[in-house]
Amino acid sequence: MTCKLCAALVALLALGGCATRPVNPPLAHADHKVGYRFEAREHLLRDRDNLVILAFSGGGTRAAAFSYGVLEALRKIEVDAPGRGKVRAIDEVGVITGVSGGSFTALAYGLYGDKLFDQYEKRFLKRNVEGELFGRAATPTYWGSLMSTGWGRSELAADFYDEILFNGATFADLQRRDGPMIVAAATDVSSGARFYYTQTMFDIICSDLAGVRLARAASSSSAVPVVFSPVTFDNYGGSCGFREPPWLENIADARHPVRPAARSKRQLADMRLYEDSKDRPYIHLVDGGVADNLGIRGVLDIIDEFEALRLLGQPTPIDHYKRIAVVVVNSLSSPKTDWDKHVDKPGTFDVFMQATAVPIDHYSFEAIELLRDTAARWKTMRGIRDSGAISDKSSPALVQVMRSPGAELYVVDVSFAALGNADERDYLNQLPTTFVLPDEAVDRLRAAAGRIMYESPEFRRLLADIAATAATAPTGAGAPASRP
Repeated sequence: MTCKLCAALVALLALGGCATRPVNPPLAHADHKVGYRFEAREHLLRDRDNLVILAFSGGGTRAAAFSYGVLEALRKIEVDAPGRGKVRAIDEVGVITGVSGGSFTALAYGLYGDKLFDQYEKRFLKRNVEGELFGRAATPTYWGSLMSTGWGRSELAADFYDEILFNGATFADLQRRDGPMIVAAATDVSSGARFYYTQTMFDIICSDLAGVRLARAASSSSAVPVVFSPVTFDNYGGSCGFREPPWLENIADARHPVRPAARSKRQLADMRLYEDSKDRPYIHLVDGGVADNLGIRGVLDIIDEFEALRLLGQPTPIDHYKRIAVVVVNSLSSPKTDWDKHVDKPGTFDVFMQATAVPIDHYSFEAIELLRDTAARWKTMRGIRDSGAISDKSSPALVQVMRSPGAELYVVDVSFAALGNADERDYLNQLPTTFVLPDEAVDRLRAAAGRIMYESPEFRRLLADIAATAATAPTGAGAPASRP
């Protein structure tokens, strides 16, 4: 009997050992006009006054539920859209960035649209994703695969996410939909650079994003170091005739040292490292929160790039927008500790978690403040320009003000700190960063997200400016309780 069991176990391991990681397809020729990128999403570039960008932070199921609550609330608010009549606020969303837990909500909404609201709770939010996943890893059937070269725990997770949520969908499926641009983010573990799932990024590594599964993007974006293995991609950089877009070349040109583009130049330098595929034939990706837990550094880069182009007197894809709103959905939790009340030192694991979380939290705070600084600068330049105090004889510096972005920039911070109810705030702050939460916690996160967003003074200002038309406040989970 024992021998039979051993033979069966060996057979299972042998079957699992055949597993190989998916290989991302190469790209024969890079074309800036095609593929899954914002510039190619024509429905977002025409007949629109408003561009709403949602940034979903990391934080496991806590982040997934909190960001889902924002989508629920936006779905129940109507606004006036010139030439299109009354539309839902969610239909004004043009871009959604997602990191770690937030990437699941972002990618799933991009794939399913309104159908997500009928299935997301059951399929993902209200199930023990973590327990099921680790239970699978403990099953002998998968041991051989887990020991295979290049496969690892994150590939196991990606296959599991496909089964429960994504159904094998790829970025080609997102490209066929007329929804918002979804940008999942991961971190290059070798360089620490941010890595975005857009065709623009994949042009650099000469790969076709259309063939990449959404589940692998979500898996890499949430691949917490040590707990999960990196997700590996082949780098074909330098083989597809890739050239930087002309507008990007202008920003990088040393003869045009436009200050707003400084951070973009750093990102550009990181991107150029991928062009040498002989030296870097593989790219290993981990949790996007390592480089940017809010998912707004890329938004900052794009805003900086377009501001720099305006100052250089060149057109940009966002010139026609009157309002650009960045809604930062930040599920950062700040659980209380009593360490300072005891002489005994905290445990090694607790210290490790705190040492990791504190710099990420401070970095996130500074990113939001940078966005607010940009909004204030745009407002000041627009005021000077509209005052009529600048003429053709003004100094070059003042003439540049005439080229400043014409859009109003709104920064809406949706975070636990904005909750007025201290008990509710404490409850949410104590929720762990895991992929399993009680159903009650999921519902309270959803409701809190909608309430915090709707009660935000900046969001109210945005609604007033675009003439919100909802007669009564939306009600229910994830929706505010009253209108301003």
